[in-house]
Amino acid sequence: MNGKCLLDTNIILALFASERSVMERLERLSEVFLPCIAVGELFFGAYKSKRVEKNIRRIREFISANTVLICDSETASFYGQIKNRLREKGKLIPENDIWISAIALQNGITLVSRDNHFKEVETLETQTW
Repeated sequence: MNGKCLLDTNIILALFASERSVMERLERLSEVFLPCIAVGELFFGAYKSKRVEKNIRRIREFISANTVLICDSETASFYGQIKNRLREKGKLIPENDIWISAIALQNGITLVSRDNHFKEVETLETQTW
């Protein structure tokens, strides 16, 4: 890994839960990025929670301290390639995770997640924390 990573939603949630192992690993990285898709998943969780305002405030503080990578037409091209290859292999993964994979590949960043299905995306560098 090149000191840069893209955090999947489950890693961000582990960070919010103050999981020591995740916090220690993040301290060793030079740059951390968030996919806009994961940010959307966080907001969804916040809006359906019992502490909406508190959770939204926490998300906003977190994203203001990190770089959020957005989708553009190049991301869409990566998405199409990934989804087609997964279809050919008969190994589809959740739609949002295809978008997250596309962002990681487009930016040449290692994806950190606890979901094993990302291993189905060829050429995607992943780490499981």
